Amino acid sequence: MGESNEPAGGVEADAGVRLRRGNKELVVVGDRVLIELEQGEGRTEVGLYLPRTAIERESVQAGRVVAKGPGIPLPPPADAAEDEPWKVQAGRRDLRHIPVQAEVGDLAIYLKKAAVEIAFEGKPYVIVPQAGILALVRDTAPPAR
Repeated sequence: MGESNEPAGGVEADAGVRLRRGNKELVVVGDRVLIELEQGEGRTEVGLYLPRTAIERESVQAGRVVAKGPGIPLPPPADAAEDEPWKVQAGRRDLRHIPVQAEVGDLAIYLKKAAVEIAFEGKPYVIVPQAGILALVRDTAPPAR
């Protein structure tokens, strides 16, 4: 509970779904992940080496997950659906999702061709669908107290 949702650079992440900077908010939707590009040569900060051929062709890149979407939406149960199940009923917020595997703070290794480059408040990011992520490196050490 004592975790901070604030990635480096003074940007606040709201439960991993939103990225706030100043009075603007970037909302990640669906099964997509917002990644902050990692600068470097062939070695990531966690010591993982990317093959030279992958770097030269720039087919694989790595970066830190700073926000993620809620996942793939699931339809409501059949008994809850009336005559038109695609309609959103007023006041109903019981949508369910298959969650995204990535967590905020993970190092994501992803296919560059699956990524969409964006700039939010002057800082470069990429948005990658879950299917474009090849692997995740997660720190499993308990948080410092």
